[in-house]
Amino acid sequence: MRVLVIGSGAREHALCRALRHSPRASELFCAPGNGGTAAIAENVALDPMDFAACADWAAGHAIDLTIIGPDDPLGGGIVDVFQAHGLRVFGPTKAAARIESSKTWAKELMVRAGVPTARFAAFTARDAASRYLDARDRYPVVIKADGLAAGKGVVIAETAAEARAALDDFLVARKLGSAGQEVLIEEHLEGPELSLFALTDGERVVPMVPACDYKRAYDGDEGPNTGGMGAYSPPAFATPELLAEIETRILRPTVRALAAAGAPFRGLLYAGLMLTRDGPYVLEFNARFGDPETQVVLPRLKSDLFELALAVAEGRLDRVPALEWSTEASCGVVIASAGYPVAVEKGLPISGLDELDSDILAFHAGTRREPDGALVTAGGRVLTLVASGPTVAAARRRLYANVDRVRFHGAWHRTDIAAREEHGAAEGA
Repeated sequence: MRVLVIGSGAREHALCRALRHSPRASELFCAPGNGGTAAIAENVALDPMDFAACADWAAGHAIDLTIIGPDDPLGGGIVDVFQAHGLRVFGPTKAAARIESSKTWAKELMVRAGVPTARFAAFTARDAASRYLDARDRYPVVIKADGLAAGKGVVIAETAAEARAALDDFLVARKLGSAGQEVLIEEHLEGPELSLFALTDGERVVPMVPACDYKRAYDGDEGPNTGGMGAYSPPAFATPELLAEIETRILRPTVRALAAAGAPFRGLLYAGLMLTRDGPYVLEFNARFGDPETQVVLPRLKSDLFELALAVAEGRLDRVPALEWSTEASCGVVIASAGYPVAVEKGLPISGLDELDSDILAFHAGTRREPDGALVTAGGRVLTLVASGPTVAAARRRLYANVDRVRFHGAWHRTDIAAREEHGAAEGA
């Protein structure tokens, strides 16, 4: 079978690696790919936002299954175009992808379905939003851009002044463009965060193993929000009872609500959750594999990802065996360019990947190969390094023993990924 992965990040590199383990995925392509995917797939110079060109290429090259990685193509309707070409595709239609591309739409869907989520109000006018803040006496509050903003559309405002500054950025200065033309003001929830992926073919729901990611740029969850600075799996607090509750109270009702809204969801539904004193609440849904969680979840998957994705695309998830997972834990950290998540310098030589221990995974994101074969930086989040071990704590130690071996000018990373697990988990070798 010939498989095409759309995207260019570490998530797509992780998807390609998992697909390479399938005996049925005989030929693998990645569009446009990066310096890492080039080693395990054939990179194709396609723009993921040129849906017609992508679908025409897939049809012309007899692609049997396409897996869409990033959010922007999904929100824009790339799946609809592929389906119109009669192509099998893993990912939701534009209508179903609104669960991510419009936070207001998603919130309203959750309210109708009785899915627990923070109280909110939506605004398109700065003055109306400001008057709403005038009536509040409790902070922090959360200001969210309605649309897709590459992980940068959420502000946790500790004061009224910070909240109004966020409103000015989104609604007046339009710093996020159309993504911020509507904003949500939400109550601030407290508790540990959890990421849970679930495969769904529009009817059936098959959860994957849980993970925790780190969105803030700096240690101690300080600094601006980013696309994600690291992750680990599994968190000790994600008990089987908690996961069963999330499936029953959140995942299944959401999939039913999407179908009832005329937008059945086929693909990967990603629930970003807050574990409050009142139980799990949804912070947001994503309509695709998360990054960097994919980089720590898929290395634990023993089942055939190609067979699972094909079953989802064909609406027969009920006929696949129960998922099999490694008992090993995994921990990953993003190595970023100086200046991320704002402006970054590109084209910087990368060295040290050949110095990593043989079992350390290096998923490329912001990298490219020069004509002479040299690997250089090409973005803000450059690489995700992932280590495995008998416990999260053991995987974490293996990871941080390797991370400084990768070098480029201005390289930096968080040093506290999975630190909370050091004392709570049994120590491993």
